[in-house]
Amino acid sequence: MRLNKYISHNTKYSRREADALIEAGEVTLDKRPLKEFGYEVQEDDRIFVKGKAIKVTNELTIIVYNKPKGVLVTKKDDRGRATIYHKLPGKYRHFTPVGRLDYASEGLLLLTDDVEVATALMESGLDRTYNLKIDKPVTKEMVDAMKEGLVLEDARAGAHEKSKIYAMEFAPFAHFEVRGEGKNFTKLRVTITEGKNRELRRFFAHFDAKVLDLKRVAFGGIELNNLPENKTRYFTRREYDDVHKFMKRWRTNKMAEVKNARNAQKQEEENKRKKEQENHATAKTKKYKYKD
Repeated sequence: MRLNKYISHNTKYSRREADALIEAGEVTLDKRPLKEFGYEVQEDDRIFVKGKAIKVTNELTIIVYNKPKGVLVTKKDDRGRATIYHKLPGKYRHFTPVGRLDYASEGLLLLTDDVEVATALMESGLDRTYNLKIDKPVTKEMVDAMKEGLVLEDARAGAHEKSKIYAMEFAPFAHFEVRGEGKNFTKLRVTITEGKNRELRRFFAHFDAKVLDLKRVAFGGIELNNLPENKTRYFTRREYDDVHKFMKRWRTNKMAEVKNARNAQKQEEENKRKKEQENHATAKTKKYKYKD
């Protein structure tokens, strides 16, 4: 893992603060200062920050957090806005969030002290369920897109103003239902299997509908239930068992992907070598033909 990311995931420091510490010579490998920003931390490395060893535990901890509105899912904001780490107890300062909920969204957010688990859950196709409210009635076009998916060359509507993501493809929703209707609003519960940037806000903005409220109530079978706002709870034993089973499958799939990629690369190199041999043989034949 890259040095600044390693520091950020295992200490109270943000990546930007980690970069400053590295530049100041405050980060050492044993007693040797590490000033290479791109240094990849090895499993047996002992990294120190300001003379204090970074402790990495092998025990997995995952918490469920009910994120309030008006709080950013980041360690530090350059505009001084509140982040989840201002709200959470200090002992969770080094925890990694599984994906993000934007500033105006609320609800279930998972955090863990294991970066690999956070990455696996984030990249997974596990169900994410949301309660949302839009400022328009649901149209046939919306229903068709929720059923069939949607591809947009320009998905900037509904995005953050500084977002550099323009095009976006939306997979069919795993489930959706209308839970309330009024003259100027519709309440929905939707389940999607992706975690793209402001996905639901972009989706409904394409139909000129603004998302007024957005709350995640479940992720991968983990439910928010009656957990109060800004409160946390630890995973249950059953939930940990499910995660361990999930990680076993995920690692197996990753190993298969790596193996397939290597085999494909070897095949490509073999095909290239054969092609070069054929070209060489053809050139040699032409040479003798012209000589005759």
